[in-house]
Amino acid sequence: MATQDRVNDFVIRIATVNGTGSASANSLLMKAIFRMGIPVVGKNYFPSNIQGLPTWYEIRVTKDAYLSRSGHIDVMVAMNAQTYSEDLVSVQSGGVFIYDSTWRREELHTRTDVTVLPIPLSALANNAFTGARTRILMRNVTYVGALAALLEIDLDTLKQLLEETFSNKQALIDSNLTAIQIGYDYAREQFNCPLSMRLSPLDKTAGHIMIDGNTAAALGCVYAGATVGSWYTITPSTSLFDAFTDFCKRFRTDTESGTQNYCIIQAEDELAAIGMALGAAWNGARAFTSTSGPGISLMSEFLGLAYFTEIPLVLFDIQRVGPSTGMPTRTQQSDILAAAYASHGDTRHVLLFPSDPAE
Repeated sequence: MATQDRVNDFVIRIATVNGTGSASANSLLMKAIFRMGIPVVGKNYFPSNIQGLPTWYEIRVTKDAYLSRSGHIDVMVAMNAQTYSEDLVSVQSGGVFIYDSTWRREELHTRTDVTVLPIPLSALANNAFTGARTRILMRNVTYVGALAALLEIDLDTLKQLLEETFSNKQALIDSNLTAIQIGYDYAREQFNCPLSMRLSPLDKTAGHIMIDGNTAAALGCVYAGATVGSWYTITPSTSLFDAFTDFCKRFRTDTESGTQNYCIIQAEDELAAIGMALGAAWNGARAFTSTSGPGISLMSEFLGLAYFTEIPLVLFDIQRVGPSTGMPTRTQQSDILAAAYASHGDTRHVLLFPSDPAE
């Protein structure tokens, strides 16, 4: 179906199965677009589930550098047979639907207002690689190669990113490059490339980095002089301390002696985590902790102690949906009042609401 050219302004959604290693491929795809100087924003959409259930990743290519969702899907890469039907319905008129046609599905070719591109991704990966897990992983990288041809993603940029990611692991670099080339060649041979929705290099990402909110918060703690962090694992805040740990290894370690000038403690629960942060702050360290909604409930008594004893404390609340276990992989501004007046008495805590990673 012929459509109007749309350059650097469209949305890609990739439907996969949780636990199949698609995150690395999706990250590679988004980084490549960013390296081409084109503003881009990515978002995971997955229910609170275990391995083997559906998950989606959405990439908005936006020459005007918008951060919000667009509300529509232009290019769908359907890698999960369980969600083929709903994935096809979600593509807007004039869009493109790509699916793994190793097992051809005629019912997916019924929409006349959508361009359907069947690519036998599993077969391509199975023919090129051995081992069940390797084939699953490389199937994901193969769709990156196909998109590189369809959208005009620079292959040299993809190669450079792989070399940076895997460093001295040449075998991994070679296997990923092979998968990309397989997908690229197939798309070039079978379809008219590029699509009407395509990429064209810009110069709008110079001086910028790709970063998410939790990583930005961790970097802010490093710049603010934090040397002590205590935490308890809880989705979706865990990655904040993962990032802080990585930054401390780089910037809080003496290069000559190897001395670590920081202390990061994974506590046994939320009560211990905030208590450790308060104890460190009482002793003069710049300390912080992080949690989500259920942790705020558990930490409220210690928040009152910090308030009335005037011990400085920074607490990151990476909000999720609902009380108790709630919905850990969904976001909602559900803790605002609880955080503002946490604990007993006339406590009024200072709340900061960053609207984006820069803030």
